[in-house]
Amino acid sequence: MSTSGHRPERHPSRLAQDGELESLDELRAHLRATGSLADCSIQAVDLRGETTALLAAEVRNAVFLGCILEPEIQYRLQAAGALFFPRLPDLPFDPYRAALYRPDELYHGLAAGYDRTLDARVYRWWRHIGRHRSLASELAMTLHDHAISDALADLDLPSPVGVMGGHRTSRDGSDYRAAAVLGRALAGRGHTVLTGGGPGAMEAVNLGAAFAGSAADLDEAIAVLAAHPGFGEDTDGWARASFEVRQRWPLGGPSIGVPTWFYGHEPANAFATAVAKFFSNALREDILLRLATAGLICLPGAAGTVQEIFQALTPRYYAEREVIPPLVLVGTDHWRHTLPAWPLVDALARGRAMAGHVFLCETVDEALAVLQ
Repeated sequence: MSTSGHRPERHPSRLAQDGELESLDELRAHLRATGSLADCSIQAVDLRGETTALLAAEVRNAVFLGCILEPEIQYRLQAAGALFFPRLPDLPFDPYRAALYRPDELYHGLAAGYDRTLDARVYRWWRHIGRHRSLASELAMTLHDHAISDALADLDLPSPVGVMGGHRTSRDGSDYRAAAVLGRALAGRGHTVLTGGGPGAMEAVNLGAAFAGSAADLDEAIAVLAAHPGFGEDTDGWARASFEVRQRWPLGGPSIGVPTWFYGHEPANAFATAVAKFFSNALREDILLRLATAGLICLPGAAGTVQEIFQALTPRYYAEREVIPPLVLVGTDHWRHTLPAWPLVDALARGRAMAGHVFLCETVDEALAVLQ
């Protein structure tokens, strides 16, 4: 199992109040402060050197998730009121991980081909389990997705804006560059950028948001990527071009990807600085849209983007006096004629509180002006 990952800084108030202990340092600090683990959850921590402290602590209703410790100590803690969820065998992922994924973790093994990476191996496991579901596999996926949602909740995301768009947007096209410029502009204005974490427009936005070089550097990086324009034709070359860009130019902006193995034929892009990858697409969509509290921008896309538009529209439709984040559709002809979502959005908005909070724009510059 892989236990590494992007461990964000935990918000201090959460650390003090939630009782979720995700490292040995957190556990020791909690014991020093309280002398108790009662009602705490301890997640994926190696406890084999903590026998004395554990046996001295109150552990009533403590939950140990995938922790490592001697069997005899586990039995004694269970007798004292603790609950244990065991480490599950034969999985290519850690269901108890305490951190989001990093792109280099998901793509570990790329030198031998994308099929050898963690991302691809987990997708193969998911496809097999999808046809042969069991209690153990359902439990593993549920625990994993809970761990990912918990790690995502630990992030302090200033002014988060979601950007949705098609996975088929080609790296060598003007729409890709426009999406990258949008991501860069959002990050530059202090927004945390959230995308679906996949290829195409989502990749471009994550790239722009994370990119720390100049505008000319960004154009040069896009030119490197354009030599492998789509993931479907040559996934190995497509992915390797991403890591060439990562090696040549600094990345590090507020760029979060939230992809899913439900659509695992679309590999996660390598430009999100942290990746919250889920098995459940329904959970992933709900979390992604709820986190985008500063607004949602929908670039041209297909069925997935249409779903996200109306999933985001529903709470806005029923909103009354609450703050309503703007919903911005970019691409007048696309959303009026190619996939005419806008006429329905506009019709639903009439007479509702959300009427002044939904917009149709032609360009990303107009979308940025709306957010201001």
